[in-house]
Amino acid sequence: MLKSAEDISPTKKRLRIEIPSDVIEKEIGNSLEKLRQKTKIPGFRPGRAPINLIEKRFGKEVEAEVLERVIPEYYNKALKEAELMPVTTPVFDERVDFKRNNPLNLLLTVEVMPEIENLNYENIKVKDITVVVDENEVEGYLKKLQEEKAIYEVAEREIGMDDLVTFDYVDCEIVGGENTPSVKEQILKMGNEIFPQGIIEKAIGKKKGEVMEFTTTFNENFKSKELAGKTVNMKVMIKEVKQKILPAIDNDLAKDLGSENISALKERIKENIYKAKKEWAVKVQKAELLKKIIESHNFEVPETLFRNELESLMMEESMSDARYKPAPLSRARPGMQDTGIRHQESGIRNQTSGESMPEDLQSKLREKALRNVQASIILDVIGQKEGIMVTDDEVKEQIRSIAQGLRAAPEAVMNLYISKDGSLEGLRHSIYEDKVMDMLLSKAVFEKGE
Repeated sequence: MLKSAEDISPTKKRLRIEIPSDVIEKEIGNSLEKLRQKTKIPGFRPGRAPINLIEKRFGKEVEAEVLERVIPEYYNKALKEAELMPVTTPVFDERVDFKRNNPLNLLLTVEVMPEIENLNYENIKVKDITVVVDENEVEGYLKKLQEEKAIYEVAEREIGMDDLVTFDYVDCEIVGGENTPSVKEQILKMGNEIFPQGIIEKAIGKKKGEVMEFTTTFNENFKSKELAGKTVNMKVMIKEVKQKILPAIDNDLAKDLGSENISALKERIKENIYKAKKEWAVKVQKAELLKKIIESHNFEVPETLFRNELESLMMEESMSDARYKPAPLSRARPGMQDTGIRHQESGIRNQTSGESMPEDLQSKLREKALRNVQASIILDVIGQKEGIMVTDDEVKEQIRSIAQGLRAAPEAVMNLYISKDGSLEGLRHSIYEDKVMDMLLSKAVFEKGE
């Protein structure tokens, strides 16, 4: 039973729990009796061996098994009695000191969600964003579609911009290094920024069959690792020139793109642009709304949730920038009382040099982690108050929508989520937060911008 619940901080509680001795002794007795019924002891028929002999042989194992069963049971009862919702497993503040025929006293600390007082999320002012699509946007997108349908044909003329040119690298000597093997039929698009500007400048105006000699430095991102970032003396021969042929922007192009005519295609483009801009506008409004709701409610977040989120952001950063990797986050020492959030102390270090990630980036990651956890907590609280739920049909529909966007089978998308998170709960929670945000936006007051 719960003896006391002490507030350590808004997100930490210390519980004193007592498990009566008669409960423990009864459980031990029942377990020993079950063992006696199925255990063969030399000299005794099954079920006839003295109970003290069974206890002597199996007593310690039985005691451990009983404690593993009754401690979680009474812990859950204590949580219910104290009306607490833990976010992590409890930490025992004292060693469990078990003695037969004595009540078992437990002292443990548990992290819980903070209580958010005076919850206010209605009539929050948000900037109204007017979405307009003009003809220039439609024409610009139409030209992109035209470019995608372009073809290349062999041209018996001088090389120009946007041409596709096939080269043979006859000789390629890395400055300060060795010659690289000659390479046949390398294709270069005139104007491609990844290639050295010197090659493009030399090639413009040349014709098939001509040989060029020059020195140039390749981009660090050049696809050939042998040449990436290197200064090279080159001798190349032009083998073929192809020019880009753009289709006419007419009804034939529209039909090729799945529309009845050019007017229908333009209308479809306009609708798609409007939809994308509207989604962006709603995203901006939701971000503004959520920021204002968080700022108007002062509450701490559980240290473990903050630490886990920070760790996740650090991992993302390390994957996007291979120079850095997250060092282990500091853990609370037994007995320490936290009045706020313990930030990561050891920082993120360069994998090769050991240098720390810039402090401003670490600070941004901490701020983002705190913001993310605050958002998750307050959306959960609001959603519970409003009775928002996610049905299985909504999860299935979201999976179908994602699959359609990825051009994949719904089963493949579902298996991807399960392999990543172990279940569909992550997806379900994402849908839940979207529904809460939709509800919040419906209760907002939109102000016309300047």
